Amino acid sequence: MVKLLENQVAIVTGGGSGIGKATALLFAEHGARVAIADLDEKLAAEVVEDIKGIGSDAISICGNLRNPEMPKQVVEATISAFGRLDIIVNNAGYCLDGSLHKMSDEQFQEILDIHLLAPFRVVRAASPYMRDVAKKEIEQGIVHHRKIINVSSGSGVRGNMGQANYSSAKAGVIGFSKVVAKEWGQFNINSNAVAFGFIDTRLTRPKEEGTEINGEVVGIPEKVRNMLINSIPQKRVGSAEEAAASILFLASPLSNYVNGQVLGVNGGSLT
Repeated sequence: MVKLLENQVAIVTGGGSGIGKATALLFAEHGARVAIADLDEKLAAEVVEDIKGIGSDAISICGNLRNPEMPKQVVEATISAFGRLDIIVNNAGYCLDGSLHKMSDEQFQEILDIHLLAPFRVVRAASPYMRDVAKKEIEQGIVHHRKIINVSSGSGVRGNMGQANYSSAKAGVIGFSKVVAKEWGQFNINSNAVAFGFIDTRLTRPKEEGTEINGEVVGIPEKVRNMLINSIPQKRVGSAEEAAASILFLASPLSNYVNGQVLGVNGGSLT
């Protein structure tokens, strides 16, 4: 197998489960060393061990990315462990759904904090190790592409009932990705967003299963879930591995001239 990320270093936020975990493992298979940022220490540690089993290296940095200091800690721990930073995948997040007229300020702000403010802080903290390093490389005639992939959603493209907070945050992620592309493209740093449709994760499994995140039961009522699946042209939910494959594309040399774009990964659903 051709390893697309040989000798590169990646940060994957929310890397302990779901799309983040699948991405971290796929990156490792392609030769990357990976820093896993996650709230759940147990899940993050398990992914680190899985990556080491693949034959690559990984670390975990655990804490709440809504903490203003946490994004900087993630970046600095990565540099301390691996000495460089080539790829950032801003994937961490969750939902706190509710009708617009019943949604509190706190409920709205919390989702903005994790989905939009945290990625901004991670990228800003990475500037000395991506933008500044790239400037020196360019002066020396070195061309090395670095990649930033921000996870958005179809909800951020078209809006979604009951998700004023989530849709707003994910729309913001798209705007943020485009700004980074315009400001940092000259330094061979590509910034793109992935707008996922219905992907099989803890957030999209039947709510009746009773899965909890941060004390909240997450998921989609089975009746609604089935209706959503029937609306997808491919008539199925996407897997976390399929989602990770699209992130790998944007992280790899295959996408060196793809910048400031939104890649819809949704089985043909309109976005």
